[in-house]
Amino acid sequence: MKNLTIIMSILVVLCLQAQEQPLKVGVIGLTHTHVHWIFGSEPRGDIKIVGIVEPNKELAQRYADQYQFSMDMVYDTMEELISKTTPEAVTAFGTIYEHLEIVQTAAPKGIHVMVEKPLAVSLEHAKEMYALAKKHKIHLLTNYETTWYPTTHKAYDLSKRKDSIGAITKIVVRDGHKGPKKIGVNSEFLEWLTDPIKNGGGAITDFGCYGANILTWFMDGQRPNSVTAITQQLQPENNPKVDDESIILLQYDEAVAIIQGSWNWPIGRKDMEVYGLKGVIYADNRHDLRIRIAEGYDGYDEKTMKLEEREAPYDDPFALFAAVIRNKIQLDEFDLNALENNMIVMEILDAAKESARLQKTIHLKTE
Repeated sequence: MKNLTIIMSILVVLCLQAQEQPLKVGVIGLTHTHVHWIFGSEPRGDIKIVGIVEPNKELAQRYADQYQFSMDMVYDTMEELISKTTPEAVTAFGTIYEHLEIVQTAAPKGIHVMVEKPLAVSLEHAKEMYALAKKHKIHLLTNYETTWYPTTHKAYDLSKRKDSIGAITKIVVRDGHKGPKKIGVNSEFLEWLTDPIKNGGGAITDFGCYGANILTWFMDGQRPNSVTAITQQLQPENNPKVDDESIILLQYDEAVAIIQGSWNWPIGRKDMEVYGLKGVIYADNRHDLRIRIAEGYDGYDEKTMKLEEREAPYDDPFALFAAVIRNKIQLDEFDLNALENNMIVMEILDAAKESARLQKTIHLKTE
């Protein structure tokens, strides 16, 4: 009995030690410049990059020089990376079109996946990815920059308080910048970001997804009743194949929403306004938030906040990814990263693209 107790104690210690080891992660693709994020995150110790898939060796060498990793870590295919390094998870930093193939390869092997926003190029792709994730019981998360903004979460918390702005009636979300070419993204990124197949669209995909993601969270997973969208091409010389201006209108049972995703803002922005019966919340950027409570016709009492970064692991996508896989955190069903949220995002984006194409409102089918 004593020996059994010792053995059990040793097994518990070994199990705890295994859980504390960094998550073994493979990086799939280097053409999406958000990949700098994971290289910058690795020193935190939550993850360990065990291999990279990138056929473009000149591009891979540039990253190797910058982040001091060996080119021996760089493979031509996912299959080679998986057989040589046995990752627990992979992260996608190539085209959005490639997300499906990554899940098709990883899911049957029990390898978890995190993709950069949006989840997929289309609802059709997303449905296949969803089915694979559920069948093989893997986590499939989507990463958005605004998920890590303290103001995003403070605005959500305030909107749910009974003593705050009252019931939500309208949300306006604005995201974007001057355009990929104008801000100087590298050629490898620009090539597919402005391709309607590889990216699934232009600004409506690239920045429309942010608003759809946040709105689905704020609305507790409620699908909009209808989607109306317009798109325009204001920079044909820079974006000849895709839209660069989009406005998406969403109608819910008791609220409306406006998503403005654009490659034509003179100043880069990621901000939103949440209107209630008694006031409004302005999430102006990552750290600055204002709340105004109405007084009379056009008066208001305003409080401003300068917010600190959120606590770990809620301040970093890859730390959170590791915590979810290690069962330290369980995401709510319609959490910003969650698969269920991002399926609704894809439904909204598909309807928005169809609305803009047909120049008519798309009414979503009731489930």
